Amino acid sequence: MKPIFNAVILATCLLSSAARADVYGYVDAQGDTHFSTEALDERYQLFIKGDGVFDSSQLTPAAPEPLRTPLFKVLTEHPNLKKFEDVLAAAAAEFKVDLALMKAMMAAESGFNPAAISPKGAIGLMQIMPATAERYGLVGDARKSIQQKLSDPTTNVRLAARYLRELSALFPNQQALVIASYNAGEGAVQKYRNTIPPYPETRNYVRLVTQFYQFYVPQVPALAVATGRIHLTIPGRSNMPAPLTLNAN
Repeated sequence: MKPIFNAVILATCLLSSAARADVYGYVDAQGDTHFSTEALDERYQLFIKGDGVFDSSQLTPAAPEPLRTPLFKVLTEHPNLKKFEDVLAAAAAEFKVDLALMKAMMAAESGFNPAAISPKGAIGLMQIMPATAERYGLVGDARKSIQQKLSDPTTNVRLAARYLRELSALFPNQQALVIASYNAGEGAVQKYRNTIPPYPETRNYVRLVTQFYQFYVPQVPALAVATGRIHLTIPGRSNMPAPLTLNAN
């Protein structure tokens, strides 16, 4: 019985340590926004503390920092977040997954960039790998390759929602494991006895998504929006897509 007890303690520690993290960020002179789970240099300022409690009642015109900062506005009122709101809502409803979680993951995965392609080949808003798409029957044909099909926002988001439904069924009521599985694969989570794998990228990804998640529950009121690029640096990750540049008009 002792090994099982130790495994339970390990799982609890890993889940609690990865659930929240400090998030740092800054807006540069060009209006581009940068986020990271670490203060990578002196420009990065603490955006939200990992042990902070988010209170939705703070979402008022008189909201305190960090809820009125440009960093917060980028996450909650990004033009592409609004543009794909209906696509996200439809997919979340169809597959009965958490809409707020999908938004948080989209922010971390692509910075709301539908054209994002990572060095490892993940594509689109939700950074779907072609191999994952093939699992759900999406294949290339004479008219379009699988990569081209995955570039379609609706297709991309629906596949992500379908995958999240599968992960949620595999790890019920364990959001951190669902997030970790989306990043590292469910096999990696199962390999480590249903705990967050000890991969720096995955642990930082879970922390970042978990912090972003609280900004999408509930929906926040409209704020002035920044239209620059979003740069997401997840320590340990080497396959982030290129940032998105938005036109001012």
